[in-house]
Amino acid sequence: MAIESALECLLFVAGEPVSLADMARALEADETDVYAGLRSLQVSLVERGSGLQLVQIAGGWQLATRREYAEVIARMLTRAPAKLSRAAMETLAIIAYRQPVTAPEIEAIRGVQVAGVLKTLQERRLIDEAGRKMAAGRPVLYVTTPDFLHYFGIKDLADLPPLDAFAPPPEPLTTSAQPSE
Repeated sequence: MAIESALECLLFVAGEPVSLADMARALEADETDVYAGLRSLQVSLVERGSGLQLVQIAGGWQLATRREYAEVIARMLTRAPAKLSRAAMETLAIIAYRQPVTAPEIEAIRGVQVAGVLKTLQERRLIDEAGRKMAAGRPVLYVTTPDFLHYFGIKDLADLPPLDAFAPPPEPLTTSAQPSE
């Protein structure tokens, strides 16, 4: 195993600065050899004109993009956000209109488990925890976030359409059949 390639893999998957000691432990190698491998990787990235660089930062080592590619990266990261699934939209609507609301309350309305959807919405920073309800089990209360407002392009929750806008149309009146004689 080439230590330089193994280090590149470790640093790629870490996504944050990794200490020399942690890399040595993962590679089952001496810190001196790991340090030499890091320096070799650093030179190799420069020589091959890589868009990545190896930097020593925050008490560890990390792969980072080169400054000259900042504009390209910015364009990539500012693309339109991924669409939400139907389950996520339904859950988000319940939270928006009923907040603060608990997972059991959402599940009672939707009729399905929502733990996975709630996690996704939290990861996307569209909802957040707002404490716990004073009820049996002290369930977590969920509310929408400023990112929710930004995602939907609204100024505040008062800009949400009224709930009656989503009501099904009334059933047409039917005349009952005249009894035959």
